[in-house]
Amino acid sequence: MPTTPAATATEGLTYNSQRPDISIPEYGRVVHELIAHCVTIEDRDERSKCALAIVSVMRTLVPGSKEMVDHEEKLWGHLHVMSNWQLDIDAPFPAPARPEEDPGPERLSYTQIGKRPSFYGRIVEDLVAKAIEMPEGEERAALSMMIANLLKRQYLTWNKGVVEDPIIRAQLREMSDGKLDVPAETELVSSSEVMKSKRKTSNNFRTHRGGKRKR
Repeated sequence: MPTTPAATATEGLTYNSQRPDISIPEYGRVVHELIAHCVTIEDRDERSKCALAIVSVMRTLVPGSKEMVDHEEKLWGHLHVMSNWQLDIDAPFPAPARPEEDPGPERLSYTQIGKRPSFYGRIVEDLVAKAIEMPEGEERAALSMMIANLLKRQYLTWNKGVVEDPIIRAQLREMSDGKLDVPAETELVSSSEVMKSKRKTSNNFRTHRGGKRKR
């Protein structure tokens, strides 16, 4: 079968989709090919000179890298990564650890918030702990009542809609492991009062911001 002109034009071409993946695409495939050639150089001195020349090319391909304090170390580190740690050269910086050898940053420890919803805040948790330590009596009952009203205010401030008092009392029991409670016949702060205060605060905030814009 005769060869068509279209087939002749594409013969011998290699597409990136047919080539192996490159480890750091920002430097381009040509730099990766230069590094692959550098690995094959037998003489260590010549290999080191070749690596230095490649780093000079890399420096021009990454604009803004000179502004970084450790940009030179990063360039040499990228060189080793792109060579798959196969370059044995005289470099100004040691090769970075392989991914399997790098333990990574230490795990951060976060404060445990226990059973409280996040919108209640840490101060509520502290008040609950203080009330639990108090002996049974009027002071403890008064503090439990204050905490329950605070829970309701916080709930209505940060959530849409209303909340029933039994839900607040249940959350207080859950947060205190059943050690604090408010009598079912006791009414907590009125939802309408809290919402009214919330709207007033919001209006004052908008008025304040509007006044600042007029200056």
